[in-house]
Amino acid sequence: ELQFDIRVHPSASSTQFKGVMDDGTVKVDIAAAPEDGKANMELIKFLAKEFGVPKQNIEILCGERAKSKMIRIVSSK
Repeated sequence: ELQFDIRVHPSASSTQFKGVMDDGTVKVDIAAAPEDGKANMELIKFLAKEFGVPKQNIEILCGERAKSKMIRIVSSK
């Protein structure tokens, strides 16, 4: 299990990692608008591809409607 903080920048030109902040928060650009959960779905899809896990293994623990989120990724069983 992996748990970390993430800061998203929605409505970017592409979805990509942007780096790590001083406090360890991961920065990610999201190529989706923050409406109707589209940015969250794009984030989950991106993280699933990057970590090689199914989308259902990724959970937004808190911050679903905010730019700062806490993410949990569980490995496949």
